[in-house]
Amino acid sequence: MANLNKVLLIGNLTRDPEVRYTPKGTAVADIGLAVNRITTSDSGEKREEVTFVDVTLWGRQAEIAGEYLKKGRPVFIEGRLQMDTWDDKTTGQKRSKIKVVCENLQLLGSRPTDGGEGGEGGGERREQSRPAAGRPAPRPTQKPAPEPELEGEPDDVPF
Repeated sequence: MANLNKVLLIGNLTRDPEVRYTPKGTAVADIGLAVNRITTSDSGEKREEVTFVDVTLWGRQAEIAGEYLKKGRPVFIEGRLQMDTWDDKTTGQKRSKIKVVCENLQLLGSRPTDGGEGGEGGGERREQSRPAAGRPAPRPTQKPAPEPELEGEPDDVPF
């Protein structure tokens, strides 16, 4: 039987990323993600459900999260589910938790201005020396070349 463990999430960060490093120097970041879902009841009343998900990022993606992400910023996470199990130190009971291990991270929304929080919306774009993960480098804008002036009648054009 085939197996598939794939998660696609778009949501907003519930807290700033917590970046730490393993003894071998690999970056690890933990983020909290709030994913909203709006439903309509039979009576026509709209309700919003919020699901909170813990996500772990590794390597360069963890460093990018620590550098660019702040509480409230929208983000796209592609990853897999992982079950963590441990013994509770206070009660001695076995505990478990399902979290998402990120395999691909995309920053969403506009880049934050120097003094403001991130998120969607307007604001000036701040030029940076390298693009954010998943975004192509900005292309320089060029003015179109002026069209040559044609002499004579339009019927005299050689094409």
